[in-house]
Amino acid sequence: MAIKTQKTWLFVLTIGLGTLLNPLNSSMISVALTRMQHEFALTFADASWLISVFYLASAAGQPVMGKLSDMFGPKKLFLTGLFLVACSALLAPFSPNFPFLLGCRALMAIGSSTLFPSGMSMVRTHITEGQAKALATLSIFASTSAAFGPSIGGFLIESWDWPSIFLVNFPFIIAAFIMAIFILPNTGQGKIELGRIDFIGIILFIFTIIGLILFLLSLENNIHWWALGIFLLGAISFYYYEKRQKEPFIDLPSLKRNPTVSLIYLQFISINLVYYCYFFGFPTFLQQVHHYSERNTGLIMLALAGAGVIIAPITGRMIDQHGSKRPLIVGAIILFIGTALLLTLQESSSLLWLLVIMAVLGMSNGFNNISMQTALYEHVKPEDTGSASGLFQTSRYLGSILSSSLLGIAFNRHLDTQHLHNVALICLIFCLLVVILAIRLPGRKQGLS
Repeated sequence: MAIKTQKTWLFVLTIGLGTLLNPLNSSMISVALTRMQHEFALTFADASWLISVFYLASAAGQPVMGKLSDMFGPKKLFLTGLFLVACSALLAPFSPNFPFLLGCRALMAIGSSTLFPSGMSMVRTHITEGQAKALATLSIFASTSAAFGPSIGGFLIESWDWPSIFLVNFPFIIAAFIMAIFILPNTGQGKIELGRIDFIGIILFIFTIIGLILFLLSLENNIHWWALGIFLLGAISFYYYEKRQKEPFIDLPSLKRNPTVSLIYLQFISINLVYYCYFFGFPTFLQQVHHYSERNTGLIMLALAGAGVIIAPITGRMIDQHGSKRPLIVGAIILFIGTALLLTLQESSSLLWLLVIMAVLGMSNGFNNISMQTALYEHVKPEDTGSASGLFQTSRYLGSILSSSLLGIAFNRHLDTQHLHNVALICLIFCLLVVILAIRLPGRKQGLS
């Protein structure tokens, strides 16, 4: 059943109000970390789990929710996702301890991860005219909420403390829930086959990533070799188990068959590792070293977010004319330059110079985000688009998780400009890798797009 044209905007608005919750909540936390450190008496390494657990739950949740959407019907899953986000947003402000708060963050990630695949399923099924425009609009919902999350969070925290970043979800949840009941079409559920979901693969994946995080965070003090053992055991078990599955959590054989796409994933992991080091690191640096308020920190972060938003349309035109490779090279070089400029930042440097550096780094994100996604679609077959998109999101989450671990090591005991320089030096290595991978990327493959 196609949606009537005059109702399309309401349909897209309903889904957009739901799908913005995941990027919004993943980004608002950046300004809240310092306040939460004080509230729960945490080191920065401890607080970094608020970032990691959200992305880890999102990485595990989205592929599962996509299959559950097919089985139980996307509308039911969409409403269920909103309900889970509401539960987590209600419980988090009353967290008696840090582990409880981590559980709320994980529940929020799982709930909000339900909304994107179920929403996309309904768009593809029910919007027959102007589908590309609808998908582009939903992309704007997601990218805008992620970009301006720190600014929104900064204003909220300064006015009503850290619980406000959870309670702010309710206007979106209530509006999306009511509109979904009346506007979203009921789609018949498919055959329920829970055996299609690779639960063991997901558990092994989580086991492996947690082992890696624990090992990385221990590098700053007493190295936990047992955590490295958990990571290696989990990785080996995951590899051999996934090879034997018909519907694996991550299709490892396909990565071997298409090395170009595998390198695109590696490039995207590296880009996100670098970018999210700054996205989550700058707010903490501004608050703990320069003693800016949460509100002013949020405003300063607009330099990073706003530059990316401004550059994105230019990137789109470049891709239309030349394909993804040229803007990817430009974005990689700008990311390298911005990271190198960060090494010039000193205690006596003006705020204006920091804003310039942040704007340069934001511009790189405006080039890289859209170009990476286009590069992926240029090098996969149309029938592999769904699984490739899932791995693309997993790459984003892995980069984000690794960035939080790097910040946990660098910012754990003491934070000053030199520690920010240490992060930048490590990021320079990954920036160089991004530049090399962008240059070696083949041009647009004809016949696959």
